[in-house]
Amino acid sequence: MKASELRDLTVEELEKKVEELNQELFNLKFQLATGQLENSARLPQTRRDIARVHTVLRQKRS
Repeated sequence: MKASELRDLTVEELEKKVEELNQELFNLKFQLATGQLENSARLPQTRRDIARVHTVLRQKRS
């Protein structure tokens, strides 16, 4: 997800997005541990998406 797309969302939507991404990251880590993860590149991508959302949230709150 691009930062420009995130900037169009409200603070509430961004907070919901963080929760969704954290849940996805948990599921990906679980799949990795059980050997079911097919695309390991999704782990760092999800972490980066979480960081992007946090960055936009900080910008909107200040």
